[in-house]
Amino acid sequence: MFNGLIESCGTVAELRPIPAGYRILVATPLAGELQLGESIAVNGVCLTVVHTEVGVEGRRKDGGAFHAEISPETARVTGLGLLEAGSVVNLERSMRADARVGGHFVQGHVDATGQIETVRHEAEFHWVTVSFPAVLTPLLVRKGSIAVDGISLTVAGLDDAQFVVQIVPFTWDHTNLSHLDVGATVNLECDIIGKYVVRALEVGEFARPKLDVEEQDG
Repeated sequence: MFNGLIESCGTVAELRPIPAGYRILVATPLAGELQLGESIAVNGVCLTVVHTEVGVEGRRKDGGAFHAEISPETARVTGLGLLEAGSVVNLERSMRADARVGGHFVQGHVDATGQIETVRHEAEFHWVTVSFPAVLTPLLVRKGSIAVDGISLTVAGLDDAQFVVQIVPFTWDHTNLSHLDVGATVNLECDIIGKYVVRALEVGEFARPKLDVEEQDG
């Protein structure tokens, strides 16, 4: 579980195919703090650290790097398979039970990918328009939460195919958003609370507990 507050940006050093998907190598100052088997969100996708390199020649200035594996299903439903060497990615370690939740609950389970349609500057702020597939329409609400490449953001504008978010200067400077161009693919995860509400409506009568015969007669 994460909360959508990016700790650091990393740089993809390598993305190579393996029989079960891809193996990604990310250079980051966080590498020395990571444990094998630990969860880490890479552009909002929960991955498992399978190896770390700390103080390796050639990456010393980056503080090291970590390896993670991307399954075929994860590559299919996210934008991780589109990354290449040099891509800047958002990183967040799993949240601690005793920490404040400054964003919203983010699982690291991407619902779909979207596309950056426009970026508009206003003073020191940025307005970013993101298109999304129709399957996400019932899960998005104005003023609700959305994770874009793992960043907890608030939906400021919404129609049937696009939403708009306002990016404050700190977020713009400390995430990968400033490195993305119009047309870039981003990972989208909708608020888990909204998912449960939609699911409850989908199952309808099946979600209601049925009274036994004695309760009905009484």
